[in-house]
Amino acid sequence: MFALIDCNNFYASCERVFRPELNGVPIVVLSNNDGCVVARSNEAKALNIPMGAPAFEYEKMFEKHGVQVFSSNYALYGDMSARVMTILGTFCPDLEVYSIDEAFLCFDGFKHFDLQRIGIEMKRKVHKCTGIPVSVGFAPTKALAKVANKIAKKFPELGGVYIIDTVEKLQKAIKWLKIEDVWGIGRQHAKRLNDQGVITALDFTLMGDAWVKKNMSIVGLRLKKELSGIRTLELDEIADKKSIACTRSFDKNYSIYDEIKERVVTYATICAEKLRKQDCCCNVLQIFIVTNFFRQDQPQYSMSISVDLPFPTNSSIELAEFAIQALKRIYKPGFGYKKAGVIVLELTPEDSKQTMIFENSNPKHLELMAVIDKLNKSYGQQKVKLAAQDLDRVWKMKRERLSRRYTTRLDEIILINAR
Repeated sequence: MFALIDCNNFYASCERVFRPELNGVPIVVLSNNDGCVVARSNEAKALNIPMGAPAFEYEKMFEKHGVQVFSSNYALYGDMSARVMTILGTFCPDLEVYSIDEAFLCFDGFKHFDLQRIGIEMKRKVHKCTGIPVSVGFAPTKALAKVANKIAKKFPELGGVYIIDTVEKLQKAIKWLKIEDVWGIGRQHAKRLNDQGVITALDFTLMGDAWVKKNMSIVGLRLKKELSGIRTLELDEIADKKSIACTRSFDKNYSIYDEIKERVVTYATICAEKLRKQDCCCNVLQIFIVTNFFRQDQPQYSMSISVDLPFPTNSSIELAEFAIQALKRIYKPGFGYKKAGVIVLELTPEDSKQTMIFENSNPKHLELMAVIDKLNKSYGQQKVKLAAQDLDRVWKMKRERLSRRYTTRLDEIILINAR
């Protein structure tokens, strides 16, 4: 059996842990630069505040209904997530941290254990030790564990724990679940399936394997089998990332090429630093630039490009050069750009990277990057920069509604007035 443990309204719950007066109050958390709504409490959902809602368009609504608005507090959320995952790891040795607020546990060998009791105990212990409420779903496959978790969360009378352990429960669950809510079914696939008369997950399991494989690849076929109760997915215990990205909105619209180039170079160096921390190199570099789509009164343009690198590298110097070459190919004058990003793909371990015949990464960069990383770690992030970067600029996100970092900063710990 698999268990899927999901933290309920995780970002909002993290804010409530240290401010209990917010219980029952609608809460939204905003994206980078306080742009859009990326998390909502149940109370905020009841007000029909949509995910992705531009904050500036909903200011009056927030004020009218007393919605508490927070900037994304990544330090707090990341630390609280680590605490939750550590606790879950005490219940079962086989753990996959699926996202910041979700984890899979594999309960193979627990056949004679009371999973209902284990689920209740997980909920109790996580809440007692962290203050974060969770829902638990048990099922024979990972996809069905996702379904079980949705049921546990949807129906409070179940106590936050649901187990799919019979054929009857399986059939009832997938008949209840809409196809667009199935784990791994994107918007395009959902539309295509609806056109085929597939409305529920049960309808999907009754489709022919040939159609599913042709239109949704082997991944879709595995998902179909998973929803039917056939186990095809195991825990992913590999912690290393398959790609690394640095994508950020600008503090204002940029129209000058050199300003955008400076940002792209900075993002490339950040990706390179993350690659070195993971002891990896990348083989593909992707960048994108986009205008402010909220300003429909301005001309719009967006473009991305992927570049196959001539050799695997994690050198900031080399990745910056490749990023500049790519930017030159997609940049167009006459637009006000609001966001750019750099993504590195096809990662390979540093110690087993493929060397090329005619061109390879400069071996001198290896020692140079090690020194730069050490200096930046000692004196602060981005203290040592490339010449193509703005030496006087320290990038900071717009986070005007940032809560305190209660668990990671001594000068921001919770204060108790004891009288």
